[in-house]
Amino acid sequence: MISGLKNIPFKFLPAVFLFIFFINKNLTQTFNHSEEKSNKLKSTIVYMETSIGKLTLELYHKTPLHQQNFLKLVSEKFYDSIQFHRVIKNFMAQAGDPNSKKRNFSGQLGQQSYGPTIPAEIIPTYFHKKGALAAARMGDNVNPEKRSSGSQFYIVQGKTYNENQLLQIEQKINQQEENNLIGKFLNKNENMHYMNKIKYCQQQRLNDSLNIIYKEIKSLVINKESNKFKFSEVALEAYKTVGGTPFLDNGYTVFGQVIDGIELIDRICGVPTKNGDIPLEPIVILSVHKMSKND
Repeated sequence: MISGLKNIPFKFLPAVFLFIFFINKNLTQTFNHSEEKSNKLKSTIVYMETSIGKLTLELYHKTPLHQQNFLKLVSEKFYDSIQFHRVIKNFMAQAGDPNSKKRNFSGQLGQQSYGPTIPAEIIPTYFHKKGALAAARMGDNVNPEKRSSGSQFYIVQGKTYNENQLLQIEQKINQQEENNLIGKFLNKNENMHYMNKIKYCQQQRLNDSLNIIYKEIKSLVINKESNKFKFSEVALEAYKTVGGTPFLDNGYTVFGQVIDGIELIDRICGVPTKNGDIPLEPIVILSVHKMSKND
């Protein structure tokens, strides 16, 4: 469900190939402590018990569509008996495929979701630090709006990054955003003549002409200041100290975080796996429930 998760899902492409891939990543990052404080006053707490331990999760109020959808599934007990079907050390643990409830299921896990997709709620305040709860989704090539899976989610383990690595990731995210804007421009009917020029130049291998067309389109659609993605100071500090998966920022909806039991994510992501990053011994969600007044 999450495209390109095994490795960093960003690639620099020569200008010649930028036109082949029309859609990519979207928006992210600013964080301040006063906002975080107010978020906690309005957020919802849920408890998750697994076969190897317990987690406490906070669901953010600024992502109401994802919060309400998750709580709906919790109330329906959808997640009871769901397995973590994909775990990758120093990356994340993913769950929510309804087929994972079937102990004798022989197909590929991770391909199914329950319920309709959810519009993206990519909020600058929330980023992929360790413990982040985020929505899985189909890749940009079939899902340019970055709509989230109706049931699949992942919890970030990640790793730490230095300043130089974060700068490189920032640059790649901006390149992806440029590709996305150019793709949207080329997909409009009124800009079809640009596509025809591009196809002709590709067929004739007129690379210099392709670069000229690319620069022309770029000047029309890209505002260097307003479209620049930049990690906030809080995000930079978190990625350098606590860790996370910064390369997923700007592309997936983060709608909560682990507030207790973070060590369980290290345990889950560290278990032996088989083909498909499936745990050798199933890790099962036994129950999930919303915090009540008596908790």
